[in-house]
Amino acid sequence: MSLLVIGTVAYDAIETPFGKTDKIVGGAASFISLAASYYYSNIHLVSVIGDDYDQNFLQLLKTKGVDLTGLQVKQGQKSFFWKGKYHIDMNSRDTLDTQLNVLSDFDPVVPEMVRNSDFVMLGNLMPSLQMKVLKQLTKRPKLVMMDTMNFWMQTALEDLLKVLKEIDILTINDEEARLLTNTHSLKKAALQILKMGPKILIIKKGEHGALLFKDKEVFFAPALPLEEVFDPTGAGDSFAGGMIGYLARTNDLSFENLKRAIIVGSAMASFTVEKFGTEALQNLTKEQIHKRIQEFVKLSSFEMKLETANV
Repeated sequence: MSLLVIGTVAYDAIETPFGKTDKIVGGAASFISLAASYYYSNIHLVSVIGDDYDQNFLQLLKTKGVDLTGLQVKQGQKSFFWKGKYHIDMNSRDTLDTQLNVLSDFDPVVPEMVRNSDFVMLGNLMPSLQMKVLKQLTKRPKLVMMDTMNFWMQTALEDLLKVLKEIDILTINDEEARLLTNTHSLKKAALQILKMGPKILIIKKGEHGALLFKDKEVFFAPALPLEEVFDPTGAGDSFAGGMIGYLARTNDLSFENLKRAIIVGSAMASFTVEKFGTEALQNLTKEQIHKRIQEFVKLSSFEMKLETANV
């Protein structure tokens, strides 16, 4: 079995109330692939970069089992670049600069050898490109997971709705869920979105955890209180990568295993925000990951003896 990841491999420049960076490696597919690699080794990346991209980072991906056959390198061109500034709440941000560069005419090509992938992660990208990837597959994957954002809901809604009919899991944040459905109640929004095509919905609430919806079942995963949060840029992508990496490894899509997967995703996201860019994800140990997951387990586990109330 193999895991196919589509998304951006980019450069970011980040400014938060706690520091700032010059140009650093980033992009949805970078975070997804790194987070997934701690649970699954047969990962194939489809993306595009210019010849200016950091070769050391590409080598790091290779050492973690990420195949780069589907990574297009455009000679004489620059990689996608995004610059942003986060507000004090670390949830809202301003885009200071966006340079599409090679992404402006990106035409994703899935290598022949992975067109039968069992697991597919559609990272945040133009919906028409996500659909183009799905059309190149030779069989229906066991699981297609997708991330998207409010920008596509506002500018490419028709294409987005088409992709939603073809996927199994959708991950979006609470603001995006409300925007997509024009509904304030997250439960009502979830029911509407599940009718659009996805069988499973994850609504991320940042520092307030995440909600998992499947059929009539609901699960809430808490967020881990952290002493320091430096950069939330790749948190959602790391969440998705950890989750699909775990699902691919266990090959189990039951609701109970989805609950475990969402905790794994939350753990990977919690590492990401502790440093700028991909730095925190690059050299984690199994012991660090297991310890972090146990912190989540303790946070959400309790025993209670129910007694009959006096009337």
